Amino acid sequence: MTPETVMTFSHDAMRVTLLLAAPLLLVALVVGLVVSLFQAATQINESTLTFIPKLAAVGLTLVIAGPWMLTTMIDYMRQILMNIPNVAN
Repeated sequence: MTPETVMTFSHDAMRVTLLLAAPLLLVALVVGLVVSLFQAATQINESTLTFIPKLAAVGLTLVIAGPWMLTTMIDYMRQILMNIPNVAN
């Protein structure tokens, strides 16, 4: 196993990880920002007000983007498993 192979596998793993985490993190960020603006405008400081909308939005995002995320993970794992004979020299 050459250093180039290790770096390629590491790069692909980080790329897939970021690709899968990005939709959830972006939705949580946007919902958190909207709720924070609402709290600042109304001066309501309730901790559950930030948690419940984020939880619902991330859950909805998982339902919507779940099939794409699963397909992306399966494609990556298929690529890794197909490259095992090439790496094991």
